[in-house]
Amino acid sequence: MQLDHEGWLRGARWIPSPNCDERPVGCVAELLVIHAISLPPEEFGGPGVEALFTNTLDASSHPYYAKIHHLRVSAHFFIRRDGELLQFVSTRQRAWHAGVSYWEGRERCNDFSLGIELEGSDTQAFEAAQYAQLNRLVACLAGNHPLQAICGHSDIAPGRKTDPGPFFDWNQLSSCALHSGLRMR
Repeated sequence: MQLDHEGWLRGARWIPSPNCDERPVGCVAELLVIHAISLPPEEFGGPGVEALFTNTLDASSHPYYAKIHHLRVSAHFFIRRDGELLQFVSTRQRAWHAGVSYWEGRERCNDFSLGIELEGSDTQAFEAAQYAQLNRLVACLAGNHPLQAICGHSDIAPGRKTDPGPFFDWNQLSSCALHSGLRMR
């Protein structure tokens, strides 16, 4: 894996999202935030996440979509159940993945983080292919950004968010993170 000079990962499928902007002056990616998402909830493999992140979600195609189609959100990366890697936002830009958030005395985690969404939920284990892809991605990102730590969405938005959830196995990530010099949540 290799990032190009504009922050796009060679080998990922690029689907640019409009839901991003420039980081504040002086902010760089120091934190990796792990998320989980499935659209519709508990269903995998469909186009829902891509549609949500590109503002093309059809509110009439599923009852749940009527509640969320207005959201303007994104993440830098999305890893499907089979390990396919999609990139929505350049790592040099701010993706809108964290919302109201707080990490080690700092608010607005979008300003200084990269967001990685895993196709999953709070009720099911993640797939080996996802962990393998995530470890490769973490190693690449750590080699290209001054990352200091990895945490879950629930760590930066406690009480508001629960992902990546109880079935995310942090041990599947720990050796890669430690090898890259990153603190784990």
